[in-house]
Amino acid sequence: MAITLTEAAARHVSRYLTRRGKGVGVRLGVKTTGCSGLAYKLEYVDEAEPEDMVFDSQGVKVLIDPKSLAYLDGTELDFVREGLNEGFKFRNPNERDRCGCGESFRI
Repeated sequence: MAITLTEAAARHVSRYLTRRGKGVGVRLGVKTTGCSGLAYKLEYVDEAEPEDMVFDSQGVKVLIDPKSLAYLDGTELDFVREGLNEGFKFRNPNERDRCGCGESFRI
């Protein structure tokens, strides 16, 4: 089981945590929503929860709750710039379908 960050994602998270002045890493998860059923969630974390699974990727801690791990196992998180837009992109090998608006996905 593994969750990884690209160099670009790790750089972005590290810079953000430094500017913020606190934090141990980033928490990834899924929530039930949208037309396809699941959506990704991402938040910066100041403190790990006891149940968190912790991965280290490119020197950044990635925390995941056990329920979300089944949906995210093997996922690579990237930080991309496309034209004027920039943001995180999840590359999840478990994803089978994505809704037209791009908000949710299905396993």
